Amino acid sequence: MDVRNKKVTIIGFGRSGSAIADLVLQLGGVVQISDSAPKEKVQEMIAQTNLESNICLESDHHTEEFIKNSDFVVLSPGVRFDSQVVAWAMEAKIPCFSEIEFAWMFCKNSIVAVTGSNGKTTVSTLISQILESAGKKTCLCGNIGSPFTKHVLNLTSDQVVVLEVSSFQLESIERFRAHVAIFLNCTQNHLDRHKDMDDYFLAKSKIFLNQDEKDYAIVNFNDDRTKGIASKIKAKIVYFNDPQQLKKFPDENLNFLAARCVCHVFGVSDEIIDGVLKKFKGVEHRLEWVRSIDDIDFINDSKATTAEAGRWALERAEKPVVMICGGRDKNIDFTVLRDLIKAKVKEMVVIGESRDKIRDAFSDVVDVELEDSLEGAVLKAKEFSQQGDCVLFSPMCTSFDMFLNFEERGKVFKEIVESL
Repeated sequence: MDVRNKKVTIIGFGRSGSAIADLVLQLGGVVQISDSAPKEKVQEMIAQTNLESNICLESDHHTEEFIKNSDFVVLSPGVRFDSQVVAWAMEAKIPCFSEIEFAWMFCKNSIVAVTGSNGKTTVSTLISQILESAGKKTCLCGNIGSPFTKHVLNLTSDQVVVLEVSSFQLESIERFRAHVAIFLNCTQNHLDRHKDMDDYFLAKSKIFLNQDEKDYAIVNFNDDRTKGIASKIKAKIVYFNDPQQLKKFPDENLNFLAARCVCHVFGVSDEIIDGVLKKFKGVEHRLEWVRSIDDIDFINDSKATTAEAGRWALERAEKPVVMICGGRDKNIDFTVLRDLIKAKVKEMVVIGESRDKIRDAFSDVVDVELEDSLEGAVLKAKEFSQQGDCVLFSPMCTSFDMFLNFEERGKVFKEIVESL
């Protein structure tokens, strides 16, 4: 696609919006930005980049005139595809792309795309590390933190792009295609964005939409939803977590099994895979041990933004748990964890916008304390803990009510713990 001298309007100027703008400028296009945030905030974000100061900017709101004065529209992941701005673009027959699809149009490299409700970051990281260990060059990007658009023009011909993708990024794709696509699982998530689980699953399953018989679709054998669409996929189906794999690797968790399956497609031996898995220490903010104080372990699981992510953490806890959770709710039913909370958690401290909902879900199975800040919650949790306990910070919610993102939230938690 040729964007030279074309007006490309970017909806939403955050980390992805900045990368999209930089890509457009490198391609010779004209950048326009439309963001609902206050002008001062957007200008401050632009000032922190290398972008030109004379970019055409609309802030505080979106207007139909601004959107329709575009040749192309590119959406940051946080922008809904059913939003008014997209409707205006469609009405004017202006091509409208998600960030990953826009980047894909300029990518000639092999792509591994990873999606699922839980485990995406761990599996994407593992795939990248294993392929690198096998002598292949990779570029790890996407929803994992570094936008695809930031890297696409700098790739060498022999690099494999390992791309973590969310339902937000997939819901609007039309042509995006990955040579290897993996759908890990589908559990409650983003129900504040998607109207129901069927809508959420449909967005995720688009990861297989444009694959053909030369591609590979990696599917969870024991997830009924993902396994159920296998007959509709044109790519070669490869199952992970199936009886044969479980028999061969009985002690491995689902993330390891998934990464192993993907790397087999690239011809990587089990010997190389085993070496990486043995050394793998996990990813930051996911069940990350911070320190022990008086034989009390403090664990940072800030990346846990769903009930199922909380389940993953609790099922791996080997000590009595004092749990810190809460944040902005995604319309998730927390009560699915009642039995597990009762069995594993001795005290719960809750913060954020969802604290009343979480208290109501668990107050009859565990003592629940409400706190106004993360610092207050950590201090309260330490007060409740005894030798041999574990303070687990697993929010089960997004961070956006109190923090910029889960990374900042996890960093703040670690700073508080280190200061104790």
